[in-house]
Amino acid sequence: MTIPSDILAAEAAGRIPSDVSLNYLAQSRDHSAIVGILFMVCLTGILLIVRLYARFFIVKKVGFDDALAILTMLVYISFVALSVVLIQLGSGRHIEYIQYVLSMATVRETEVLDFVAHVLYTTALFFCRLSGLAFYFRLTARAGKLHIAILAAAPFLFIAYLPQLFLLIFHCSPVTGLWPYAWQSEPITYKCLSWGLVYSVNSGLSLACDVLMFVIPAILIKQLHVSMEKKIKLSLVMFPGVFVIIISAIRVWLVVRGQWASDGSWAYNPMLCVENAEIAGTMIALSVPALKPVFGNLFSHLTEYTSSHTRSRSAGKLRSHSKPVSGMGSHTRDDKRLLNWAKLGHDDYEMMPSEVSVTRDANGSIISSRPGIKVTNEVNVSRVDGRTPSPEHSSRPSSRNT
Repeated sequence: MTIPSDILAAEAAGRIPSDVSLNYLAQSRDHSAIVGILFMVCLTGILLIVRLYARFFIVKKVGFDDALAILTMLVYISFVALSVVLIQLGSGRHIEYIQYVLSMATVRETEVLDFVAHVLYTTALFFCRLSGLAFYFRLTARAGKLHIAILAAAPFLFIAYLPQLFLLIFHCSPVTGLWPYAWQSEPITYKCLSWGLVYSVNSGLSLACDVLMFVIPAILIKQLHVSMEKKIKLSLVMFPGVFVIIISAIRVWLVVRGQWASDGSWAYNPMLCVENAEIAGTMIALSVPALKPVFGNLFSHLTEYTSSHTRSRSAGKLRSHSKPVSGMGSHTRDDKRLLNWAKLGHDDYEMMPSEVSVTRDANGSIISSRPGIKVTNEVNVSRVDGRTPSPEHSSRPSSRNT
């Protein structure tokens, strides 16, 4: 193993004890950590761009959740930049490397950058979760307990965010961005909370918020009156947040290990990777459902071609096998669905909830409706004086979005 020049310089200056191996000090996981972090931010950025393309140019309707997603990405990129700088400065090396090889000025710099980075990390997760709530808000009807629960979740996230932020800012008295080691000499005597205590509390609150963001789509899907197969398919789209919970739990373990292990700094690089993965995973989980308009637009011509042939065959069967129906309104309804991709205009698709039921009488007039969205397709076939019904009465598909 080649010994880096900074370690050789520290040995020449007599700062490295004789019982500490130079090969041990030269061990590093910096390259793999940086590659992993950059891969995650690039993947997240690509998915966000595709999502925004769908919202701006296909759906042509941008929501508050999209604005929060953009804000999250800006903060996330800043956190990524600081993460890479911290790794390159040696924050993820063995504790002996930090103590004996790094200069005291560099140690102080890493502590301040770590402080700023985790303020950004906490803020990015807060904005990202608010974006998720705004997304769930659009999927629910404007009434009901679930709708109220989503409205109540926003203040909960804010209340959970404040102690995380204040613990970071006021971790020492007097207030400082430093987090001095026991062996670190400073001109001012600081009384500080332990790094592990602050990060353990913050990690626990973050895990609770991630669980909350998982429970809401679970309730949404549980309330649907559809087959188990359809619920499983929706879960695959709506539940990538499960992985975020796992990632958040791993972070709690790494924080505990980093504080109370003898070589705690060796867990710093994996912790940075996990924190980046938590932000990226949350953004990806919230962006996946918004990608369907893109694929719907790509395959729209094939779908329309197939549908036109299907409608032609169905029309032929109706003309030959149609039976009179009662003038009473039809009560047949589609199964409730969480998401309905309704076509707007030409190739514009919009994601919306389906929680409405619309009933029409024999003349096509709406006689009842409920909040939300429900798509009802009805065919009214009647004969007047033994004549074939006119096209405008032979088939009347109706769709109502509210």
